[in-house]
Amino acid sequence: MLRLSRELSVGEATVKRWLVGKGLTIDRLEAMARLCGLVLGDLAREAEDAPGELAHELTLAQEKALSSNIFLSFLFMTIVNGVQPAETAADFAVPLRTMEAALARLERLALIDRLRSGRVRALVDRTMVFRKLPLRSLFEQHMKRVFFELDYSAPETIYTSEVVKLSRAGQVQLAELMDQFRGQVQALADRDAQSAAPGREWIGLLTVMRQLDLSPIREADWDLS
Repeated sequence: MLRLSRELSVGEATVKRWLVGKGLTIDRLEAMARLCGLVLGDLAREAEDAPGELAHELTLAQEKALSSNIFLSFLFMTIVNGVQPAETAADFAVPLRTMEAALARLERLALIDRLRSGRVRALVDRTMVFRKLPLRSLFEQHMKRVFFELDYSAPETIYTSEVVKLSRAGQVQLAELMDQFRGQVQALADRDAQSAAPGREWIGLLTVMRQLDLSPIREADWDLS
């Protein structure tokens, strides 16, 4: 929103009105499209190619295919979160041939659409949850250590933790709060990308809850004298 207002030399309130169709002319729409590297014809074609309802869960075959290659699964997740392959290729110096092969495979798996404008669109909702073994195993293999090998005593390590006592109903509500937080993080990433702020980095985030192992407390020395 901020980037649009700056580039178009109008206030954010004006941009908001345009985005809901109030006072939006063809010239203004074309100007906004150019900021995204598109022309009106591209927008029309993408509207024609718009998918139906997005999938909220991957099939077992899709998960198996993604879990076979860590780059393929990472690329898919970046696309789901709105990052175009060209940006990912630039960040990781991915050869054109490799990226083309990866995109072709994702397309064959019915996980993405490759639009005539050259952009790529995910066919899976970004709120999806991995419920099957293949991708959970991939996370266990590659991502678990990223978080559990952190030095939590280091001042530069950013984390929050909490200990609470909850009923089963409370635990369900906590899981829902975690989902809501995930959505807020995704919205933040979208806004940050639109702002075109320099120095954007890849950030990993894990939210998890579990019943505590209370044996250290029960075995503690009660003599505090």
